[in-house]
Amino acid sequence: MRCLVMGGTQFNGLALVRELAKHGHDVTIVNRGKTPVELPLAVKRRIADRTDAAALASALARDEWDVVYDVNAYRPDDVKQMAELLRGRVGHYVFISSTVIYAASERLPIHEDFPVDRSPQQNEYGRWKIECEDLLVREHRERGFPATTVALSMVFGPNNILPDREQRMFVRLLQGRPILIPGDGSTLAQIGHVEDQARALRMLGGKSATFGRRYNLTGADAFSADGYVDTFAAVTGTKPNKISVPPALMDDLYAGRVSLRSGRADVKIDIRSKDQADQLVNQRFQLTMLVQRIAPHIHHWNQSVIFGVDRLRDDVGWRPEFTFPAAVEHTYAWFRRQRLHETLACDFGWEDQLLEMVRAAGR
Repeated sequence: MRCLVMGGTQFNGLALVRELAKHGHDVTIVNRGKTPVELPLAVKRRIADRTDAAALASALARDEWDVVYDVNAYRPDDVKQMAELLRGRVGHYVFISSTVIYAASERLPIHEDFPVDRSPQQNEYGRWKIECEDLLVREHRERGFPATTVALSMVFGPNNILPDREQRMFVRLLQGRPILIPGDGSTLAQIGHVEDQARALRMLGGKSATFGRRYNLTGADAFSADGYVDTFAAVTGTKPNKISVPPALMDDLYAGRVSLRSGRADVKIDIRSKDQADQLVNQRFQLTMLVQRIAPHIHHWNQSVIFGVDRLRDDVGWRPEFTFPAAVEHTYAWFRRQRLHETLACDFGWEDQLLEMVRAAGR
């Protein structure tokens, strides 16, 4: 197939490009040309900033594509422009979204027909992903545009551009730092390995049964917060010093009754102030760095979040190959090859501050 990948030089996009090339597809990527990267020899690269309409139109020229994978579309204008440019000359347009779009649910796993969150608590990223999909659904229904939405969830693996996830846990364990675990450590979550996800996207490309539909894409395993830490410790050959953050303190931090910035229980975050409301959002996201979690602006810190991938299995025939332990092993091998165990610097100042708050709460 003749494939176009928008982006294609970082993490998800790079894994997809390598997967497509490995299977003999004719691959072209379009991006700003700012990321140095080693691509498969046959991959062609065109330079354009997608926010420059003329440059993007020139880069796409009048070419026809069997599949276009849009990895870096974030705003409705991004997909609107692509639909207009590609109408009549693309066999399949695959839009990469995120499971951050979904509303919180007490019923698990969360499937594609579950409600999305359009409430004020949704952040700009999630709101725009929803609006992008809305636009593509209209294009498909009204004009037959062959679009599919794929919602990725907490992608994990080599070349992750978010070092505060798995890489931060490797560093903690190797340095013998305390491992702070929210509450009793029983909350369940899920990751998807980047190469599993690239394989799913490759298999999905060109399948007309997927047009006009959304697919969740993540791993099959779920893990507790405790299990996450124990798996990392087993892979790294370390013994974790696990310390529970009391549920009452986690509740206070999530509600803004305690500020990590001040480190004092008597300093509250006044969410009537926009700056402090933003501070609360940032504080919640900081807390997801303790043990990997998704969308803390939607899902409470102790709410298990698991997504179903049955639709991909049924329509495409894809199943995840990486178990969670295998994903950690594979990523740790890359981490060591890159010598990140020697060079990656993490700011643990706020964790030390939280540790003091935990100790104070226990006195």
